[in-house]
Amino acid sequence: MEFKIEHTWNGLPVDHEPVRIHLKPWDEGLLMEVNALFFNDPPAPPGEPGKPFNRLWDYEVVEAFFLNDKTEQYLEVELCPHGQHLLLLLSGQRKICQQELALTFEVERNESRWEGRAYLPWNYFPPCVNKFNAYAIHGSEAKRTYEALYPLPHCEVQEGQQPDFHRLEYFEPFHLEDFMG
Repeated sequence: MEFKIEHTWNGLPVDHEPVRIHLKPWDEGLLMEVNALFFNDPPAPPGEPGKPFNRLWDYEVVEAFFLNDKTEQYLEVELCPHGQHLLLLLSGQRKICQQELALTFEVERNESRWEGRAYLPWNYFPPCVNKFNAYAIHGSEAKRTYEALYPLPHCEVQEGQQPDFHRLEYFEPFHLEDFMG
């Protein structure tokens, strides 16, 4: 299954080639593949590539959220083109239960693009995942850009409103069991 992030968080079209996310089953879980432009802005986080890095959302990152909308339990997956990652398991909006889960994450990058492959074990997902959203973040300060697969409708954005990726009501239907075989 392929997803393209073609809008900013507030429903405007992105001004570059969209981030692509592919989800595929693998033996022990779900393979998440990212194909995106490499902005290298902000610079790499100071953490070791291949390891979890807290507050990764402050850097260039692609994120995927897998939600059970009945229990509001969800898995947040953050992948960085510099090789760091962050997995959070939440129970309730923004309520972290587990963080910095281990992950096999591989990155290939050149000066203009990056591709990542993350192997997400089935036991990381909450039961009965039925909603999904994905995001991309890059840029620094005034050029910071927040993109969303399923954005807030532009007509609903209030003056001065900031991006919030934990607006669970904007997630769309998704059935994890379709990948489980």
